[in-house]
Amino acid sequence: MKRSTIVNWLLVVAVVALAAFPLLFISGDYGGADGIAAERIAADHPDYQPWASSLFEPSEEVASGLFAAQAAIGAGVIGYYFGVARTRRKLAGAVNAPSDAID
Repeated sequence: MKRSTIVNWLLVVAVVALAAFPLLFISGDYGGADGIAAERIAADHPDYQPWASSLFEPSEEVASGLFAAQAAIGAGVIGYYFGVARTRRKLAGAVNAPSDAID
């Protein structure tokens, strides 16, 4: 097996371990930052009234789906960028390569 393949698999195992560790060994509630911020504001300033309201209040399931769609679109954009950058780099190397056929 090539060294780069071994390194890639070790990186995959490390990422999976980093993702699984908190889920398996750390107990606690998983809450969003917006919920924590709302609780903190309510505790610090009980008479606070928001000056704007949401145009669309989705249910938790819909909000989760929208978040997943946003993540998928972002991953697609990033993947597209890396693909284009790699192809441009490859084509630039092919164009700049010296040719033995031309004298």
